[in-house]
Amino acid sequence: MNRQIMRSTKPGLYSYLLTDWKGKFLAIWIFLALGGDFIANERPIIAKVDGQIYLPVLSGYAEYFGYSSGYQLPLGTSWQDQAWDFVLFPLIPYSGATIDIDNLNFTGPFEKQRIQSNRYRHWLGTDSVGRDVAAGIIEGVRTSLLAGVFAMSIAALIGIFLGSLAGYYGDSGLQLHPVQFLTLLFGMIAGSWIAWGGRNYVLIHSTTPLREWIVSLLIFLSIPALLYLLVSLFFKNKTAGYKLNIPVDLMVMRLVELFHAIPLLLLIIALLAVIKKPSFWHVVIIIGLVSWTGIARFARAEFLRIRHLEFVEASKVLGFSDLRIIAKHILPNAIRPLLIVFSFGVAGAILAESVLSFLGIGNPGEVITWGGMLRQARSNISAWWMALFPGLALFSTLVVFNLWGETLGKIKP
Repeated sequence: MNRQIMRSTKPGLYSYLLTDWKGKFLAIWIFLALGGDFIANERPIIAKVDGQIYLPVLSGYAEYFGYSSGYQLPLGTSWQDQAWDFVLFPLIPYSGATIDIDNLNFTGPFEKQRIQSNRYRHWLGTDSVGRDVAAGIIEGVRTSLLAGVFAMSIAALIGIFLGSLAGYYGDSGLQLHPVQFLTLLFGMIAGSWIAWGGRNYVLIHSTTPLREWIVSLLIFLSIPALLYLLVSLFFKNKTAGYKLNIPVDLMVMRLVELFHAIPLLLLIIALLAVIKKPSFWHVVIIIGLVSWTGIARFARAEFLRIRHLEFVEASKVLGFSDLRIIAKHILPNAIRPLLIVFSFGVAGAILAESVLSFLGIGNPGEVITWGGMLRQARSNISAWWMALFPGLALFSTLVVFNLWGETLGKIKP
């Protein structure tokens, strides 16, 4: 019984996520990102007309992916003007992109507004084109979390891969036959040319950049891997004997220093300048491609610490492959420090995306972001609500992600 009580009262990751205020804050933010359309939208959540029930908010997701909505509005009308038998609207009757032509040019939250009733009041004011600030903040939650999580996911894939190789092999642990080395080198050059050079036009002008960049990444990784596998299978005997020493750690750390030598924001702006019409996903991908160095350094440090422990040495004695040792034995024990770096990195990616939006770089105007809302406050100093409310949302998100990263470091495994 005492043992069970001790186990139940031991602080852990899940207990912090459920009870700590920072975890609750992030849970609310995630809820707003996933279900914000059910809170701020000009479409009804559920409506009934002529005996037929419709779900217009859900149909909006179907329209986004190219499917029919199931209910078409008559031309020149709005959702509020329909003669519904029954209707349930969201709490805020505006989406982030809804334009209220009766309240243009920065209508303040305490100013007189041209509305039918308080049901349609803009409680946090409007921007220059009449968009509701409260709805924009809710949509900005989704934009910011998407930017932070996806960008750091890309950075984590690159950083963990390079950092694990550098930490596990060091400067003398990886030895390849000249045929294998030349095969990998040729495969990386060919993969780079096909994935990034040959598909350059598609990557720059595609309307679905995330999918195209994933395809290019898979091409870049698969070509050297397939060539190396073929050489290892068909020239197994010929690749025995003399081996080249590959200083993986040296190459990775020099690459990290090269990225650190260039200011991050300037590098992102320079890469975005190459793209003719950058989109939100272009911004996210580029932030991820240049933000991997921190995770790589921590992954390298953890692998250097763990690779000499007894269970790793025992795995080598048992003849396990390097891939199995890295993936099943070392990486699970190194994941906690990497989660801490990931949390800090998400905050950094959100800040980078907000700075770019504030400068008017990358994101198109139709994408609602907190940085874009702050940019409008700069054009009209008297519109204090355009700086206060998005600024508080951005500030609180950055603080919570940073504090959450510190909390992860204090949780006992």
